[in-house]
Amino acid sequence: MIDVRLSQDRGMADFGWLQAKHSFSFGEYWDPKHMGFGSLRVINEDRIAASAGFDTHGHKNMEIITYILEGALEHKDSLGSGSVLRPGDVQRMRAGRGIRHSEFNHLQDNQTHLLQIWIEPSEIGLQPGYEDRHFGDQRKNRLALIASPDARDGSLDIHQDVSLYASVLDEGVEVIHELVSGRKAWLQIAQGSVRLNGVDLGQGDGAAIIDESKLVIKANEPSDILLFDMAD
Repeated sequence: MIDVRLSQDRGMADFGWLQAKHSFSFGEYWDPKHMGFGSLRVINEDRIAASAGFDTHGHKNMEIITYILEGALEHKDSLGSGSVLRPGDVQRMRAGRGIRHSEFNHLQDNQTHLLQIWIEPSEIGLQPGYEDRHFGDQRKNRLALIASPDARDGSLDIHQDVSLYASVLDEGVEVIHELVSGRKAWLQIAQGSVRLNGVDLGQGDGAAIIDESKLVIKANEPSDILLFDMAD
């Protein structure tokens, strides 16, 4: 079964400096039918205006993944971590028992476009942590593992039974993913459009995937996608 979450049906927020779209309930957007999918709690598509950003604020008990699509994002946190993330960079921040951080677009004339993902951890009260890594050509026309519970294949580690893959596909390229019994998946189209097992998905669309053993994803145009393989 493939249940499509259309881009235009997502929640929206406009703060002037921030344009945000929410696949699941978040902030002032409340939709009891879309509270998350398994341990996947948040997928926000954010566009941050030039010279703007999030002031220092706190989080607890979430595995927070930031996936940069355009621009640059400066991160600073209460652990002393600091970095500037650019396209191809993926950040994992473990909020654990508490962390404070800021995120800022210092570019003077360009927005920063990103996906921020929250995954509920398998246990609460973890030691907070931070890690980022560049996944560039590794994603080209293949599903590259970017986060997993065992940090295999050079992926970022997360405290949850979720394997997160990313792929940057040329038009017409097809990738295949096998889902073992007892697992489900979510596919998020960050950019472009694809066909998933015969179902067309456009930019911003998501799809909950249950009881499908084989996922065939073919790019209708150049595309950037995220695939979450998770415990049922």
